[in-house]
Formats: sequence, C-alpha cells, structure tokens
Amino acid sequence: MTVATAEAPHAVLARLQDGAAAFVALRRDIHQHPELGYEEVRTSDLVAERLAAWGYQVTLGLGGTGVVGQLVRGSGRRRLGLRADMDALPIQEATGLPWASTHAGRMHACGHDGHTAMLLAAARHIAEQGCFSGTLNLIFQPAEEGLGGAKAMMDDGLFERFPCDAIFAMHNMPGYPQGKLLLRDGPLMASSDGLTITLTGKGSHAAVPQHGIDPVVAGSSIVLGLQSIVARNIDPQAMAVITVGAFQAGQTHNVIPNEAVLKLSVRALDRKVREVLLRRIEELVDAQAKSFGVAWRMERVTGYPVLVNTGAETDFARRVATELVGAARVEPQTIALTGSEDFAFMLEQVPGSYLLIGNGDGSDDGVNGGHGACMVHNPGYDFNDANLPIGAAYWALLAERFLIDST
Repeated sequence: MTVATAEAPHAVLARLQDGAAAFVALRRDIHQHPELGYEEVRTSDLVAERLAAWGYQVTLGLGGTGVVGQLVRGSGRRRLGLRADMDALPIQEATGLPWASTHAGRMHACGHDGHTAMLLAAARHIAEQGCFSGTLNLIFQPAEEGLGGAKAMMDDGLFERFPCDAIFAMHNMPGYPQGKLLLRDGPLMASSDGLTITLTGKGSHAAVPQHGIDPVVAGSSIVLGLQSIVARNIDPQAMAVITVGAFQAGQTHNVIPNEAVLKLSVRALDRKVREVLLRRIEELVDAQAKSFGVAWRMERVTGYPVLVNTGAETDFARRVATELVGAARVEPQTIALTGSEDFAFMLEQVPGSYLLIGNGDGSDDGVNGGHGACMVHNPGYDFNDANLPIGAAYWALLAERFLIDST
C-alpha cells in the first residue's frame, strides 16, 4: 500500500500553532489540578476522554493510573511508542500565576502538565491529519517522580500488550533557549539509588558512654568513609555521586541513642560504575559497623538504571529535530545529566531515545515572566507554553517519519 506524502514540517508546525490556544488552556487546567504519583485519576480520565474522542483505542489502569491510546492505520508492521508523564510533586507553588495550583502542597513543578499537553496536541493532529501506516502507541505514564511508574506499567504488561519497535520521550529543560532540541546517544541520565542504612547500638546516659555502643560515632565514621569510594574506587573520568542527604539520630544532648539512620543518594552514568558503588558502600558500611560494634541493615528504597539512548534511534530523532527547527536550534550531542528518569526502564526493554526541549534561558522574560528559566522542582517553576506547538509538531513528524509506508 502507498500512502499520501506527509506534510512538510513548516505546515505541521503552523497548523499546531494555529490550534495552540486550546492546548494552552488544557495544560493550565492540568496545572491547576496537580495529582501526585499513582493518584492521577482526574488527569488520566481527561487524557482518556480526549483520546477516545479522536478515535484512539484507549486502555486505562496500566501501572495503576496509566493510559495507553492506540491508533492503527493501513498495513504497516512498524510499531511506535511515544511516552509522556503525568504526575506532580509535593511542593507548595509560589509562582503567583493565574493558573497556579489550587491544591495546597502540590504543584506541577517539573512540567509533566506540559508533556501531557504536548502529546495530546500531537495525538489530535495525528488523528485528524496524520499520514502513516502502522501502529502508534501513546503512553501516558503515572508516578515518574521517584515512584517507578514506568516499571509499574511494564509489570502490568505494557510492552506485551502494546509492542513497540522503538520508543521516545521528551522533557523540558530550563536554562536552554525556548524550543531548542537537545539530543544525545549513549548515557544521558544517571542511575539513581536511594539507600537507607540503619545502625543499631546500645543507648546509655551521655555521662557514661562506656556503658553504651554509640551509633552516632559509627555513623559519622561511615559518612566520612563513604567519600573515599568515589575518590579512590572510581575512575576519575567517570561520573559518580554519593550524597548523604539525611543523618537522623537521638532527641537530646545527654542521651546516646539506640539507633542512627543514614539516607543516601547514589548516582552514576555507567552501569558498571553503579555496581561498584553499591558493592563498595555495602562493604564499607559492614566493615565500619563491625569496627564500632554496631549492627546494621540496608534498604534500597529506590533504584533507577542509567538512561541509555540507542544510536540508530537517536540518529533518527536528530534528523526529525533538524527537519523541524533547523540545525542551529538542535544540540546533537548534549552533555549527560546527573538527574535520573524512570524512562530508563523502558529503554532497557525497547530501543529508543529521550530528548530535551529548552524551556527558556531568561532571555524571554518579558514574554514568559522568567518562569521558564526557573529550574524544575522549584516553587517558582512553570512550563513554557510556547513549547506546546513545537513539541507537538515534533511528535507528529516523528510518528509520520517512523511509520510512513512507502512500499
């Protein structure tokens, strides 16, 4: 079967710019009603309702509150996945914007409202104007913010029920010019492991420490010892981070407590480096704890792998980006980031690429109010609505280029 020629990039972008107002309103509505991970009931229902109205076969409930919209056309055998995240963060918004969160202590401080709106805008364009032959799976994921919603959807059979030959996702990036597209093959984002180490000693009066076993002293030694792992066990040219984010022990000045708790964030951009870090942390904690006579236990509370983009799919994503915005607005091999993303789980199972879109660098303050340049996870952050037609046009073009059947 031969399908008609796909629209030129400028025509797709112009069409989406003409219809942007509706999706700006949609994005701001989602922003006003943020929902935390696995609680995205209103957002999921909104997404499902829109997709169904545009002719997608909709499946609800994957990973709890995840949504998949599938559109099949023609006889093409290729299958594409596009993913957007939906969850908000437990942060009190301080933007003062008219569309600020109406829920105390919750806000879209990472732009997932914008990611959802971009993919929905693309979904409508593809349904009404898209030219392709094959299967398009639009994946709206819950609980990206440290709760592993990607893995939850996969555990519910995401790729068994909706097989994909390639999968792509996009995240806004403050600090870069609005609309600039940034890509990278290989490792783009770090692994992230959250460890909780509990040290159990023997409490006593502070005046007679010889009658106790002090977990605070043991914990202090462990904190210092952990710093040697990156300095002495990891290649200096490799990225590795061990951060002790919390050290909790005792309640008052004259009591040696029974217990001390350390909470660690561990990050790497290489799978083997990650393995070394986790092994050496356990070895060091064990040795230090024994030397002070305290018992210990360790719990891994989070664990995201390194996000690794595959070469062929990233090359394809670069070509689409250049076609849409021109080479001057594309960074073909951007720097790797020490943040993490659970899309990494999907890329372990399906080849694909994760790219970034500039949310603003402050040069557009007069238009954007400076909120686009504010870093994510900050009470003053807001998604830059000027990215909605660009992001949607990118998804529409990528889908057509990947699925078009010219046989």
